[in-house]
Amino acid sequence: MAGVLRRTSRLLYAPSKRSFRTSAAYNAAQNFTMPAMSPTMTEGNIASWQVKEGDSFSAGDVLLEIETDKAQMDVEAQEDGILFKITQSDGSKGVKVGTRIAVLADPGDDLSSLSVPEEKSSSTSSTPKPATPSPQEETQGGIDAAKSSESQAESPPSSKAGAAAPSPDSSSASTPSGKSTKQRYPLYPSVMFALKEHGLSKADADKIPATGPNGRLLKGDVLSYVGSIAKDYSSQQSARLTKLGHMDLSKIQVVPAETKTRAAKKEEAVSPPPPADTEIALPISLSAVIATQKRVKDTLGITLPLGVFIGRASELANEDLPLAKGKPTADDLFNSIIGADQVESRSSRGAYFPYVTGLSASSPATSTRAKKADVFDEILGTKPAPRRQAALPPLVGAEGVATTTNVFSVTAKQGEEQRVQTYLERMKLVLEAEPGRLVL
Repeated sequence: MAGVLRRTSRLLYAPSKRSFRTSAAYNAAQNFTMPAMSPTMTEGNIASWQVKEGDSFSAGDVLLEIETDKAQMDVEAQEDGILFKITQSDGSKGVKVGTRIAVLADPGDDLSSLSVPEEKSSSTSSTPKPATPSPQEETQGGIDAAKSSESQAESPPSSKAGAAAPSPDSSSASTPSGKSTKQRYPLYPSVMFALKEHGLSKADADKIPATGPNGRLLKGDVLSYVGSIAKDYSSQQSARLTKLGHMDLSKIQVVPAETKTRAAKKEEAVSPPPPADTEIALPISLSAVIATQKRVKDTLGITLPLGVFIGRASELANEDLPLAKGKPTADDLFNSIIGADQVESRSSRGAYFPYVTGLSASSPATSTRAKKADVFDEILGTKPAPRRQAALPPLVGAEGVATTTNVFSVTAKQGEEQRVQTYLERMKLVLEAEPGRLVL
C-alpha cells in the first residue's frame, strides 16, 4: 500500500536445541494466532498470505501482511516450518489479537497424518498442559504462550519480604467487578512494574480480575489484588470516568429568539439621542470700524476691506479661551491623578469664526493699477483700445456694510457654550471700542 508505513516484525521463537523425540511428539501441529504488533494493538486485518497451504518456509521468509489503521506490517518467521492450514484467508477484517489464523507444522512432518488442534480460548487458559511443550508452544507474539504447570497453578502467588498479601477478610468483604481471564494483549509497563514490585509473575496476571477495556489488566487491579487498595477501587474509578466522559445536556435551555429581539429593541430605545448644538448670537455695531476704515483711506490712501477687521478681531478673540466643560479624556484623568492638572493652563486657543448677518452682497471697491504698455504695440505703432473701468460705488458709512447693527453668531457644541460666549464678547469689545488695534 503506497504511502503506508511498513514495518517488519519477526516471530519470537524461544531458542531451543533440536533433540531426539518420539514420532508422536514430533508429528504435532500448533496454532498460529494473530500477533500484537504494538502494545496498543487489539485487532488487525490480513492483507495477504505470502505462503500457501502445504508450502515450507525458512527463517526470515514473510508469512503474511497485516494491516491496521496506522500501518502495514510484514510478519516473518524465525525458524523453518510448514504452513499446514490457513483459518483466516486474505482480506479478513477485524481479526482480534490472539485469534487463530493458521496452523503450523515442523519441517519433515507428515501432513496427511496430522490433525488440526482445537483453538485455545480464554476459558480454557487454566487447563494444564503437558510438562514438556513443543518449542512452538513456548513462543510469544504470534503463537499461544506456554501455560504454567499444575504445581505453579495451584501454588499461591509469591511475594517479596514485606509485601502486603491479600487477606481473606478483605477479599470476602468486597468483590471486584472484573473477571480473571487470560491476558491476550501485552501488559502495560505500569502493570509489569507492579507485578515485579509485589513478587508476582506473568502467570499470576491471568488470575487477577481485570477491569480495563476489553478485559485488559490495569495497575489498580494488581494493587487491589495484593491488598494495597480497596478491591472495588478500580471499578469505581472506571465507572466514575465513564460517567464524567459524557456531557449532561438535559438542563440546558434554549433562549427563544423573540426574547433576544425584544432585548435589542429595548436597548435601542433606551440609548439617549446625540446632544444638539446650540447657536449663540450677539449684536455688534460696526460704526467704530467704519469710521476707522474711512480715516485710514483718507490718510494713507489704502482701503482695508471689512473682512480684514473681522478676521483680525477673530484672531484676538480666540486667544486664551476657557476650557470647554465636557467629559474628561484619558489624558485629563491621568493628569488629575498625578496632580498635573494643578499646573497646566486652564485655557486654550479656539478656532471659531463668526457668521455675520447684515452685510451687503456687494464687494468693497479696490484700486486698480495702470497696465504697462505692451512692447509689441510700441514696435508695431499700434495703440490698444482703452478699457472701461467700473465706476466706484459711493461710500455710505462704509464700503459694502450697512450702518445698522450686525449680528455675529457661532454654533457651539455641548459644553462649549461659555467658551463661545467669551469669544463673541471679546469680538464685541475689539470691534466697538478698540478698532485701531486691527489696523496694524
